[in-house]
Amino acid sequence: MKYIPVGVDIAKHLIQVHFINEHSGEVINKQIRSQDFLMFFSNREPCLIGMEACGGSQHWARELIKQGHKVHLLQARFVKAFLMGNKNDVMDARAIWMAVQMPGKSIAIKTEEQQAILALHRMRQQLVKFRTAQINALHGVLLEFGETVHKNREALSRELPEVLERLKIRLPVFLITLLGEQYHRITDLDMQIEALGKQLFAVAKQNETCSRLMDIPGVGPLIATAAVATMGEASAFKSGREFSAFIGLVPKQTGSGGKIRLLGISKRGGSYLRTLLIQGARAAALCSKDPGPWITEMKKRRPAAVVTVAMANKLARTIWAIAAHGQVYDRAHVSTMPC
Repeated sequence: MKYIPVGVDIAKHLIQVHFINEHSGEVINKQIRSQDFLMFFSNREPCLIGMEACGGSQHWARELIKQGHKVHLLQARFVKAFLMGNKNDVMDARAIWMAVQMPGKSIAIKTEEQQAILALHRMRQQLVKFRTAQINALHGVLLEFGETVHKNREALSRELPEVLERLKIRLPVFLITLLGEQYHRITDLDMQIEALGKQLFAVAKQNETCSRLMDIPGVGPLIATAAVATMGEASAFKSGREFSAFIGLVPKQTGSGGKIRLLGISKRGGSYLRTLLIQGARAAALCSKDPGPWITEMKKRRPAAVVTVAMANKLARTIWAIAAHGQVYDRAHVSTMPC
C-alpha cells in the first residue's frame, strides 16, 4: 500500500500540517484546530504521518492508526537535522515531513494501559522528588540552629524527636510547630509513595511478561513494569542491543578516517528507566553474594561504576530477550542468536 507522507507539528490548540498533494503537486501548509484534527484525516487516503514524540503524541498516534493511517513518532534530535531557516510551526512541520521519509528508528506507540502504568511511575517519581526536597529543607533549617541529622530517611525519623526536644528550650513555639508539620508532610509522602508502589506491584503480578521479568536478579516490580511500558511491543526492537541503545546504555562513538573511539554511555532516551536499571544492576552486581563469574571477573579489572553500567546493559538485553521470545529466566542459558 502506498502511503502519502505528512508532517504534523502538534500543539495544545493549533496543529500544523505539511504535505504535497500527489495529484496537483501543490504544497499544503495548513493550520488546524486540535478539535478538528481527526476530522481532517478521517476521509483521506492512507497517510504516513510523522510527529515528534512529545506530550499528546501517543494519543494522536493511536487515534490516527484507528483511521487506517501509519504513524511514526520521531525523536526531536532526529527531526532537528532537517530544520532549515527560522524555527516556527510551518518549518517544523516541513522538517518532520522530510524526516518521516528517511530511514530511522521511531518511538514505539504505546497502548493506553502501558501509558497508564508509566503515569503511575511518573507520579511516584514526582512524589519522591517532593519528599527529597522536604527532607533537604528540614535539614537546612536544623543546621541553621546548630543541629545536624544523618542523611538517610530512617535516621531522620529516629533523631528528629530528640532534636526538637532540645530546640524547644531556646526557640519560639511557632517554629517548633512548623518543623513538626514539615516532618508530618514527609510522613504523608511516604504513605503515598508506598501506596503507588503497591499498585505497581499488583500490576506486575497481573501482567504475565512482568512476572517472568521479576525472576531476573536485580529486576523488581518497578523495573519490570517500567520496562514493559516503555518498550511497548518488544518486536519494535530488532535486538536487545537496540533496546539498550534506545535507553542510552551503550557507548557513544566519535571517529574520523576509519578510526572510532568509544566514549561513555550515550544517556539517550528517558533517564527514568536507565536510572532504575543502574540501581537494579548495583544490587545484582555489587550487593549479591553470588553475582556470577562474568561480573566477578570484571570486578577484578574494572572500576565499580563501570561494572554497574555493564550489568545494567546486560539487564536491558536480558529483559528484551525474555519479553520478545516469551521465555523464562534461566541463569545457565547460553544464547545462540545475537541479542
